[in-house]
Amino acid sequence: MATSGPIKKSGADWWRGAVIYQIYPRSYQAPDGSGSGTLKGITRRLPHVASLGVDAIWLSPFFKSPMADMGYDVSDYCDVDPLFGTLSDFDEMVAEAHRLGLKVMVDQVISHSSDQHPWFKESRTSRDNPKADWYIWADPKPDGTAPNNWLSIFGGPAWEWDGVRRQYYMHNFLTSQPDLNFHNPDVQDALLDTVKFWLERGVDGFRLDTVNYYFHDKLLRDNPPMQIQVEGAAQDAPDTNPYTYQNHLYDKTQPENIAFLKRLRALLDQYEDRATVGEVGDGYRSLETVAAYTAGDDKLHMCYTFDLLSPDFSAAHIRKCVTAVETQASNGWICWAFSNHDVQRHVTRFMQPGDSQDRVAKIALTTLLSLRGSVCLYQGEELGLTEADIAYEDLQDPYGMRFWPAFKGRDGCRTPMVWEAGQLYGGFSTVKPWLPVPEEHRIRAVDVQQGLAGSVLSHYRDTLAFRASHPAMTEGDFHFLQVNQDLLAFTRRQGDQALLFVFNLTREGQSFIVPDTVSVKEQLALPGFKPGFDGGVVKLDGFDAFCATIG
Repeated sequence: MATSGPIKKSGADWWRGAVIYQIYPRSYQAPDGSGSGTLKGITRRLPHVASLGVDAIWLSPFFKSPMADMGYDVSDYCDVDPLFGTLSDFDEMVAEAHRLGLKVMVDQVISHSSDQHPWFKESRTSRDNPKADWYIWADPKPDGTAPNNWLSIFGGPAWEWDGVRRQYYMHNFLTSQPDLNFHNPDVQDALLDTVKFWLERGVDGFRLDTVNYYFHDKLLRDNPPMQIQVEGAAQDAPDTNPYTYQNHLYDKTQPENIAFLKRLRALLDQYEDRATVGEVGDGYRSLETVAAYTAGDDKLHMCYTFDLLSPDFSAAHIRKCVTAVETQASNGWICWAFSNHDVQRHVTRFMQPGDSQDRVAKIALTTLLSLRGSVCLYQGEELGLTEADIAYEDLQDPYGMRFWPAFKGRDGCRTPMVWEAGQLYGGFSTVKPWLPVPEEHRIRAVDVQQGLAGSVLSHYRDTLAFRASHPAMTEGDFHFLQVNQDLLAFTRRQGDQALLFVFNLTREGQSFIVPDTVSVKEQLALPGFKPGFDGGVVKLDGFDAFCATIG
C-alpha cells in the first residue's frame, strides 16, 4: 500500500480539480482508553488517506468548544479543544500530512460563535460595552415578541431574549450559537486575525461553514413566504422543518458579503498556494450565489452546494445540476459531493430494495469523479458505508433531538470509522465510543477490504488513480451529448486528450449509439466496469459506465 508520494497538483491552482477527503475528527480514530477521536488519531491514520490518492484533507472543527453542536459552536478560534488534543498535536498532524503529499484544509466557522466565547460574554453585559455590537442585537416589538419572523434552522425563532440587555440576539442555529455582526468592521478584523493564525501554522486552506450567512439585512425586514417550491432545487433543511416555508431574502446572502470575501481572499493571497471552499446553503438561489462568490480571482476559489446531496441519483437530475453550473457559474468553480457530515450517507439515499450496496457505491464514485469541478469525499465512503440507524437514547445531535422522529438528525452519518473487523468497536476505540458502531459497518472495515479485488475500497483507489492519470478528467472542458434521459453521456477535453463517458444510472440494461460526430479511438478499462462495445454501440448493464478516448 502506497503511503507517500508527491502532491498530484502543485502551485496556486492545486485546488482546481482536487479531490478533498473530509475527516470528522471525533469519529476517525480514538486513542486507547477513549471513546472519542483525536488529532493524534488522525495522524496515525493519514497513511490510509494518502493511499486513496486524494489531494487534501478537510478537518471538521476541532477548536475549543462546549460541543453543544459538536464543535460548530466555537469558544476559542485559536486553540484546540482538549477533547482533540493540543496545538502541538495539530502541528504534528500538518507536518505528517505534508510529508505524505496531502494538503490540509480546516473548517472555519465564523458566521457565529458559541455563547461561551469571551466576545459574546462581554457583548451581553450591556448595550454600551466595547463589544456591544459585535453580535446582532435588536429591540423587541412593542408587544415583546421577536424583532421579525426569521427562523432558526434548528427549530423555532432565530431570536433569543437576553434579560440583561433586554434585547433579542440572533442565532441561525442553536440559541447557544449567536450570530456575529459582520456589519461591524472590528468583527471582520478579529475574524480575519483568526484565519491568519491558522495560515501561519501552515494550513493550506479553509472550508468556510455557511459562507452565505455572514451578513443580515440591517433593516431586519421579514422574510416573505416561499410562494412556490422550485422543482429539483436544493433545500437548506428537511421538509419537516418550517424553515423551508420562508424565502430567505433577508437573513442571509446579503450583497455586503462580496466585499468581505474579497478581504478574505486578499489575506490568503499573501500566502503561497492557499485555497478556500465555501458551503452555500441558499435553496433555489444556490448556483447563482456560487457564481457571485467564485467569479474572477478575488473572492472564493470554489464553493459547494446541496444540489447533489439529495436522494435523486438519476441522469436527469445530475444533468440539470451540471448544466446549471456550466451556464450560471461558468466563470467560477464548483466542488461536488454526494455525502458529508450533515446529510444521510449517499449509498443509503441512492439504494432501492434489491440493489447491490457495492454497485451503488462504485457507480456513484465514478460518476462524481468524472464531472467537471473539484470533489469532496466523506470518510467511510471508501468502504461503501450506509447510514447508521441510531436509537433516540444514543443521539448526540441537537438537531435530531429537536425534530425526532420525523427527522433523526445527523448522527447516522457521523458514527466512528471502522478499521479492524475483528475488534468490538471496529478498531476505532478500545472502549464504548461516543456513537455506536453498527455491525453492518464493522464487517466492512478497512482491513477486510484492503487489497481485496472488487471491494469498494479497491475501487476508490483504482478510480482515483484513473482520474489522476487523465488530465481531461480534472481540468478538461465538459460537454453533454443529447441522449435518452435514462443515460448520462458527455465528453471531457484537455489539450490533446479527449474522453467520452457514458453512464447508465438505471437498474436495467441500456444501449447507447455513439453519435456520428464522435469518433471513438479506443475503449478504456474504466475500473469496476466492463460494458460491451461493438460497431459504435455501447451496451451497459444496470449501474454501468463506459469510457473511451475519442478524436
